[in-house]
Amino acid sequence: MFRSALPTSLRAVPRARIATTSLPLASTRALIATPNRTAQPALKQDTPDTDMPAPVRTTAQWADFGREHIGRGLGRLRDHVIVKGEGMELITADGERLLDFTAGIGVTNLGHCHPVVSAAAAEQVSSLVHMQCSIMFSAPYLQLIERLLPVMPHPSLDSFFFWNSGAEAVEAAIKLARQATGRQAIVCFQGGYHGRTMGSGAITRSKTIYTQGTGPLMGGVFATAYPYWHSLGVTSETPEAELVRLAEHHLDMLLRQQVAPNEVAAMIIEPVQGEGGYVPCPPAFLHHLRAVCDKHGILLIADEVQTGFFRTGKYFCVEHSGLRPDIMVFAKGVANGFPLSGIVSRKELMDKMDVGSLGGTYAGNAVACAAGVASQEVFQTGEIEANVAARSEQLYNALHALKASPKTGHLIAEIRGLGLMTAVEFRMPSDPLTLSGLAPNTHVPKDIGKRVQQYCLERNLVTLTTSCFDTIRFIPALIVSQEEMQKAIDIITAAVENVAREG
Repeated sequence: MFRSALPTSLRAVPRARIATTSLPLASTRALIATPNRTAQPALKQDTPDTDMPAPVRTTAQWADFGREHIGRGLGRLRDHVIVKGEGMELITADGERLLDFTAGIGVTNLGHCHPVVSAAAAEQVSSLVHMQCSIMFSAPYLQLIERLLPVMPHPSLDSFFFWNSGAEAVEAAIKLARQATGRQAIVCFQGGYHGRTMGSGAITRSKTIYTQGTGPLMGGVFATAYPYWHSLGVTSETPEAELVRLAEHHLDMLLRQQVAPNEVAAMIIEPVQGEGGYVPCPPAFLHHLRAVCDKHGILLIADEVQTGFFRTGKYFCVEHSGLRPDIMVFAKGVANGFPLSGIVSRKELMDKMDVGSLGGTYAGNAVACAAGVASQEVFQTGEIEANVAARSEQLYNALHALKASPKTGHLIAEIRGLGLMTAVEFRMPSDPLTLSGLAPNTHVPKDIGKRVQQYCLERNLVTLTTSCFDTIRFIPALIVSQEEMQKAIDIITAAVENVAREG
């Protein structure tokens, strides 16, 4: 529920209309007109509001229906049927309440159905639902740009294009990089995730499942090492400076042996790898990439699809390192659950695109953009940033206590992340790298992460695993309260202790 224990703006704030200096109208209210609620169609009858929609089928019947008629390629954690979301909670068709530590995989950063965002979307639905972006401007599209411009991590990022999903935005970034440079090659990083389409899937290297059996994918792609101990084949005790040195060496070899720098259009990197295991990239490596790109005329793309909009404690993750990307990709948290993504670059690059080379039927949808504007209003109160700092400290303290505990420490290889993008990598009995530092003959059970996840779900806490290694991640909405965080911590702690006890 939206509780009063948090500052008001985390759960709900009055909608502050935007003063539009660049638009020929006095205020956003003029652009998003409030409809006359008294004039209703004669055949439409008002229905009483209810807390829960009337069930048509039982949860089991709906689940059977879904399994029969939804494509098998779409996997699910469980077959719960969700009918309502409130803040940190999901509510099933049977009325069961689940504490959600997935946020739709880092999407509903302001919680489910944040009243400010929902009100803005509802108001926009009554004004203008769709204006195809290749025909005319829509007001919310322009207003969202106006809101985002002042918070860009570098002032050179001033030209936008909105699309629907993260993968589509990555495709747009690739297209821009190739057209702007006249080059073809794209350098990506082992463990990176950028999407499942033919272009974005070609540069995804976190798991094979996303594209197996669908090749050939987009050509001209070269992968190099990310500064992560496990993928580099060293132990978690390896100093960060050594990880950076090894990754720099791999990149140097790639540019010497596999693709000439003057053939590379762009390098694309997540400042914190998502599906690769929530691995923050050391700032030294990011700045090395910037230097290499500047030396050879290569564009640097920052994929902020999951890390943006205060997920890591800053508006955008590159602010932690001071990195200047040439192109930045964003999605997920921008509109709190409405399908919206985008790229931003400097105007001189974007202006190299041919007119008509970017577009899409639903790209920059008016309702999604209105939700995006409202989301920025909440973010820009400053209280979300403060809450991420407080709640991430609370979570990390608890996880480090588990690692330090004689009861559970032998299960944990590493705790890592940034802000409320947090992960625990567990040891694996079949992987010697994760067993480093353990006393001889210490028993390490299999599938720890899945067992912890299952224990949590049985106690109505929803979490996700990630990576090709045994890793569980925690990505709650950024409005999570101290009490909600503590409730989750208690369940997670009991789950890890249970695995340690059962062996």
